Amino acid sequence: MALTLYSYFRSGSSWRVRIALNFKGLAYSVVPVHLVRDGQNRAEFKAVNPQGMVPALMLAEDGQTHTLTQSLAIIEYLEEAHPSPPLLPRDRFRRARCRQLAEIVNSSIQPLQNLSVLKKVEALGGDRNAWAGDFITRGLTAYEQLAAEQPGTYAVGDHPTVADVFLIPQLFSARRFNVDLSPYPTCLAIEAACSKLEAFEAARPERQPDAEK
Repeated sequence: MALTLYSYFRSGSSWRVRIALNFKGLAYSVVPVHLVRDGQNRAEFKAVNPQGMVPALMLAEDGQTHTLTQSLAIIEYLEEAHPSPPLLPRDRFRRARCRQLAEIVNSSIQPLQNLSVLKKVEALGGDRNAWAGDFITRGLTAYEQLAAEQPGTYAVGDHPTVADVFLIPQLFSARRFNVDLSPYPTCLAIEAACSKLEAFEAARPERQPDAEK
Protein backbone atom coordinates (compact mmCIF):
# COMPACT_ATOMS: atom_id res chain seq x y z
CA MET A 1 0.00 0.00 0.00
CA ALA A 2 1.47 3.35 -1.09
CA LEU A 3 1.06 6.19 1.41
CA THR A 4 1.57 9.91 0.79
CA LEU A 5 1.31 12.37 3.67
CA TYR A 6 0.61 16.05 3.05
CA SER A 7 2.26 17.65 6.02
CA TYR A 8 3.80 20.77 7.51
CA PHE A 9 6.84 20.12 9.67
CA ARG A 10 5.60 22.15 12.65
CA SER A 11 1.93 21.20 12.43
CA GLY A 12 0.96 19.30 15.54
CA SER A 13 -1.79 17.46 13.68
CA SER A 14 0.65 16.32 10.98
CA TRP A 15 3.15 15.35 13.66
CA ARG A 16 0.61 13.01 15.27
CA VAL A 17 0.09 11.15 12.01
CA ARG A 18 3.84 10.89 11.43
CA ILE A 19 4.23 9.27 14.85
CA ALA A 20 1.45 6.78 14.11
CA LEU A 21 2.86 5.88 10.70
CA ASN A 22 6.32 5.41 12.21
CA PHE A 23 4.96 3.39 15.11
CA LYS A 24 3.15 1.07 12.72
CA GLY A 25 6.34 0.67 10.69
CA LEU A 26 4.71 2.03 7.53
CA ALA A 27 6.74 3.62 4.75
CA TYR A 28 5.35 6.89 3.40
CA SER A 29 6.38 9.85 1.29
CA VAL A 30 5.87 13.44 2.39
CA VAL A 31 4.47 16.32 0.36
CA PRO A 32 5.20 19.55 2.28
CA VAL A 33 2.43 22.14 2.56
CA HIS A 34 3.82 25.45 3.85
CA LEU A 35 1.14 26.88 6.12
CA VAL A 36 2.87 30.20 6.79
CA ARG A 37 3.19 30.82 3.04
CA ASP A 38 -0.48 29.99 2.53
CA GLY A 39 0.25 26.67 0.82
CA GLN A 40 -2.91 25.19 2.34
CA ASN A 41 -5.07 27.55 0.29
CA ARG A 42 -3.52 26.86 -3.10
CA ALA A 43 -5.71 25.20 -5.68
CA GLU A 44 -3.53 22.11 -5.99
CA PHE A 45 -3.84 21.37 -2.28
CA LYS A 46 -7.52 22.30 -2.09
CA ALA A 47 -8.03 19.57 -4.69
CA VAL A 48 -6.59 17.14 -2.13
CA ASN A 49 -8.40 18.57 0.90
CA PRO A 50 -11.18 21.10 0.24
CA GLN A 51 -10.94 22.18 3.88
CA GLY A 52 -7.41 23.45 3.23
CA MET A 53 -5.86 21.84 6.28
CA VAL A 54 -3.06 19.37 6.99
CA PRO A 55 -2.63 16.51 7.42
CA ALA A 56 -4.05 14.66 4.47
CA LEU A 57 -3.13 11.05 3.84
CA MET A 58 -3.43 9.71 0.31
CA LEU A 59 -3.43 5.95 0.04
CA ALA A 60 -3.55 3.60 -2.91
CA GLU A 61 -5.23 0.32 -2.13
CA ASP A 62 -6.73 -2.37 -4.38
CA GLY A 63 -6.25 -0.22 -7.45
CA GLN A 64 -8.07 2.76 -5.95
CA THR A 65 -6.80 6.02 -4.47
CA HIS A 66 -8.38 7.42 -1.33
CA THR A 67 -7.64 10.54 0.71
CA LEU A 68 -8.26 10.85 4.43
CA THR A 69 -8.07 14.05 6.45
CA GLN A 70 -8.31 14.92 10.16
CA SER A 71 -5.57 13.37 12.28
CA LEU A 72 -7.79 11.33 14.58
CA ALA A 73 -9.67 9.76 11.66
CA ILE A 74 -6.38 8.93 9.94
CA ILE A 75 -4.92 7.36 13.07
CA GLU A 76 -8.09 5.34 13.69
CA TYR A 77 -7.88 4.07 10.10
CA LEU A 78 -4.24 3.08 10.56
CA GLU A 79 -5.13 1.31 13.79
CA GLU A 80 -7.83 -0.72 12.06
CA ALA A 81 -5.80 -1.44 8.92
CA HIS A 82 -2.59 -2.23 10.83
CA PRO A 83 -3.58 -3.33 14.35
CA SER A 84 -0.08 -4.43 15.34
CA PRO A 85 1.62 -2.84 17.15
CA PRO A 86 -1.50 -1.33 18.72
CA LEU A 87 -2.05 2.31 19.66
CA LEU A 88 -5.26 1.50 21.52
CA PRO A 89 -5.50 -0.97 24.43
CA ARG A 90 -7.84 -3.95 24.27
CA ASP A 91 -9.48 -3.05 27.60
CA ARG A 92 -12.61 -0.96 26.92
CA PHE A 93 -12.07 1.53 29.71
CA ARG A 94 -8.46 2.12 28.77
CA ARG A 95 -9.42 2.56 25.11
CA ALA A 96 -11.98 5.15 26.15
CA ARG A 97 -9.47 6.89 28.42
CA CYS A 98 -6.96 7.06 25.55
CA ARG A 99 -9.56 8.71 23.34
CA GLN A 100 -10.58 11.03 26.18
CA LEU A 101 -7.01 12.26 26.62
CA ALA A 102 -6.48 12.58 22.88
CA GLU A 103 -9.66 14.64 22.58
CA ILE A 104 -8.52 17.07 25.27
CA VAL A 105 -5.77 18.03 22.86
CA ASN A 106 -7.69 17.49 19.65
CA SER A 107 -10.86 19.37 20.57
CA SER A 108 -10.09 21.61 23.54
CA ILE A 109 -6.61 22.94 22.73
CA GLN A 110 -5.37 22.49 19.18
CA PRO A 111 -8.20 24.18 17.25
CA LEU A 112 -7.83 27.30 19.39
CA GLN A 113 -4.11 27.65 18.68
CA ASN A 114 -4.41 27.16 14.91
CA LEU A 115 -2.73 29.79 12.78
CA SER A 116 -6.03 30.92 11.26
CA VAL A 117 -7.54 31.44 14.72
CA LEU A 118 -4.47 33.30 15.99
CA LYS A 119 -4.57 35.62 12.99
CA LYS A 120 -8.22 36.40 13.75
CA VAL A 121 -7.41 37.05 17.42
CA GLU A 122 -4.71 39.53 16.38
CA ALA A 123 -7.00 41.17 13.84
CA LEU A 124 -9.49 41.77 16.65
CA GLY A 125 -6.77 43.35 18.79
CA GLY A 126 -5.96 40.40 21.02
CA ASP A 127 -2.66 38.87 22.16
CA ARG A 128 -2.13 35.58 20.35
CA ASN A 129 0.28 34.16 22.95
CA ALA A 130 -2.03 34.98 25.86
CA TRP A 131 -5.01 33.53 23.98
CA ALA A 132 -3.28 30.27 23.05
CA GLY A 133 -1.52 29.99 26.40
CA ASP A 134 -4.78 30.15 28.30
CA PHE A 135 -6.37 27.26 26.41
CA ILE A 136 -3.17 25.21 26.48
CA THR A 137 -2.93 25.65 30.26
CA ARG A 138 -6.54 24.63 30.80
CA GLY A 139 -6.18 21.54 28.65
CA LEU A 140 -2.85 20.38 30.04
CA THR A 141 -4.10 20.85 33.60
CA ALA A 142 -6.92 18.40 32.92
CA TYR A 143 -4.62 16.03 31.00
CA GLU A 144 -2.11 16.01 33.86
CA GLN A 145 -4.73 15.12 36.44
CA LEU A 146 -6.20 12.29 34.36
CA ALA A 147 -2.85 10.87 33.28
CA ALA A 148 -1.60 10.92 36.88
CA GLU A 149 -4.49 8.60 37.78
CA GLN A 150 -3.15 5.94 35.40
CA PRO A 151 -0.05 4.16 36.77
CA GLY A 152 2.53 3.37 34.13
CA THR A 153 5.27 4.72 31.92
CA TYR A 154 2.94 6.38 29.42
CA ALA A 155 -0.34 8.24 29.62
CA VAL A 156 -2.40 5.05 29.87
CA GLY A 157 -0.27 2.21 31.19
CA ASP A 158 3.09 0.86 30.09
CA HIS A 159 2.63 0.97 26.33
CA PRO A 160 2.40 3.99 24.01
CA THR A 161 -1.11 4.88 22.85
CA VAL A 162 -2.92 7.58 20.93
CA ALA A 163 -2.98 9.56 24.18
CA ASP A 164 0.81 9.93 23.96
CA VAL A 165 0.70 10.55 20.21
CA PHE A 166 -1.47 13.63 20.82
CA LEU A 167 0.40 14.85 23.90
CA ILE A 168 3.93 15.09 22.53
CA PRO A 169 3.27 17.64 19.74
CA GLN A 170 1.13 19.65 22.14
CA LEU A 171 3.98 20.01 24.63
CA PHE A 172 6.13 21.34 21.78
CA SER A 173 3.44 23.90 20.97
CA ALA A 174 3.13 24.84 24.63
CA ARG A 175 6.80 25.77 24.71
CA ARG A 176 6.40 27.86 21.54
CA PHE A 177 3.73 29.87 23.36
CA ASN A 178 5.92 30.20 26.48
CA VAL A 179 3.65 28.09 28.68
CA ASP A 180 5.25 27.05 31.97
CA LEU A 181 5.29 23.24 31.98
CA SER A 182 6.58 22.77 35.51
CA PRO A 183 3.05 22.12 36.87
CA TYR A 184 2.80 19.04 34.63
CA PRO A 185 5.37 16.51 35.90
CA THR A 186 3.38 13.52 34.65
CA CYS A 187 3.19 14.96 31.15
CA LEU A 188 6.92 15.68 31.19
CA ALA A 189 7.69 12.14 32.38
CA ILE A 190 5.59 10.76 29.51
CA GLU A 191 7.46 13.00 27.10
CA ALA A 192 10.79 11.71 28.40
CA ALA A 193 9.65 8.10 27.93
CA CYS A 194 8.43 8.80 24.39
CA SER A 195 11.71 10.47 23.50
CA LYS A 196 13.39 7.08 23.83
CA LEU A 197 11.25 5.67 21.01
CA GLU A 198 12.44 6.19 17.43
CA ALA A 199 8.87 6.32 16.14
CA PHE A 200 8.36 9.50 18.15
CA GLU A 201 11.79 10.99 17.56
CA ALA A 202 11.71 10.47 13.78
CA ALA A 203 8.46 12.42 13.64
CA ARG A 204 9.93 15.54 15.26
CA PRO A 205 9.75 18.77 13.22
CA GLU A 206 13.50 19.20 12.86
CA ARG A 207 13.79 15.79 11.19
CA GLN A 208 11.28 16.53 8.44
CA PRO A 209 12.23 17.29 4.82
CA ASP A 210 10.64 20.75 5.01
CA ALA A 211 12.15 21.66 8.38
CA GLU A 212 13.17 25.28 8.96
CA LYS A 213 15.00 26.89 11.84
